[in-house]
Amino acid sequence: MTKNVFVPGLTELQRGEIETVDIAGGLRLHSLLDYDALISAEEFDFEELLDRARAQLRAFDGPVDAIIAHWDFPTSVIAPILAAEWGLPSPSLESVLRSEHKLWSRVLQRESVPECVPEFRAFDPFDPAALDGIDLPFPFWVKPVKAHSSQLGFEVHDAEEFAAATATIRAEIGRIADPFDQVLARVQVPAEVQMAGGRTCLAEQIVTGTQAAPEGSMADGRYRVHGVFDMRKDATGHSFAHLDYPARTVPESVQQRMIEVSERYLRHVGYDNGCFNSEFMWDEDTGKLWLIEVNTRISQSHSDLFVKVDGTSNHAVAIDVALGREPEMPYRQGEFAVAAQCMVPHFRDGIVTRVPTAEEITALQRTFPRTVVRIEVEPGQRLSELHNQDPYRYKLATLYLGAADHAALERCYQDCLEALPFEFEEVD
Repeated sequence: MTKNVFVPGLTELQRGEIETVDIAGGLRLHSLLDYDALISAEEFDFEELLDRARAQLRAFDGPVDAIIAHWDFPTSVIAPILAAEWGLPSPSLESVLRSEHKLWSRVLQRESVPECVPEFRAFDPFDPAALDGIDLPFPFWVKPVKAHSSQLGFEVHDAEEFAAATATIRAEIGRIADPFDQVLARVQVPAEVQMAGGRTCLAEQIVTGTQAAPEGSMADGRYRVHGVFDMRKDATGHSFAHLDYPARTVPESVQQRMIEVSERYLRHVGYDNGCFNSEFMWDEDTGKLWLIEVNTRISQSHSDLFVKVDGTSNHAVAIDVALGREPEMPYRQGEFAVAAQCMVPHFRDGIVTRVPTAEEITALQRTFPRTVVRIEVEPGQRLSELHNQDPYRYKLATLYLGAADHAALERCYQDCLEALPFEFEEVD
């Protein structure tokens, strides 16, 4: 029987990736709410979004068989709430929030995998004396307990930079923090985590090394990993430039340590019937392994790379788990030996005056078959006003590339950068 699968904020790119999945009996995809409401809105009213999603599901003429979420907050917590109300397999809301909330997650990491946890301190960014209570040496990171990607995350080197970073955080934190507080009110938050609610921030020790990310699932208590990715940063060391699959920059033994640490943590927080991807930093000189974060979903950044290398999107695992089935994933049955998601970055503010044309993208794809180009900006937009950008670069486009080996992959990336012209009007 055909299964009705609801995907909050479903995009055409995701639809294409999910259509690579072969599910017995077939599946029918439905978008739950839309991208603008869940991702790019100026503000979020969580309860209002939840009520709209409920109304859409109730109005559906047929069975609701699965709900899967691939976006960050608020999608990440809408899905488990709705799944619980419709009696569908899903992680509990509390187990998701234990990882979504960066302070709560660090506290639980310290309990379960203490050897991998950087030093951290919580603080209230609205407290003028906040720095006095942070006994970490400069430099360190500051970040909200909840934000999109690396948004509002800053590396600070002295008191002046700390003041500037917290001023920016104070001005912008409410967009996510306020609806996040609406969700936190649904669960019992430990006293050591409550602080200033969603407006709490973390100061964290800076760790360095080679970054990699296992992705997998926990279904009916059985833990599985279906891929490990390299996460390569740009020359500044602040922002990601590449996600490469399969991972090759860390030894197999280190990958296994990452996999084992992820399982210990997920079992400790009570996470089950869901997918995850976790991010680690490995210091080759000391052998130290650091846990950066655990995300409670597959990474859609990985999806096309799985298609290119393994032959099917990781949505296959997410759908299986959401349907209560044993997850299955093919291995190395794709068209390419290696694949990468690469960013087209820009490092200065400006107003976009030109983006690559459809003809230019088509010409690039004739040269590099199966390349996916996702333009992230439009003419007339000011880069500094874009949502969900990290503080150190602006993302103009995302490329998904495949090749026979890593050298060919790098050549493809450089050729794509030259073939995709963007133009800007400079601003003061």
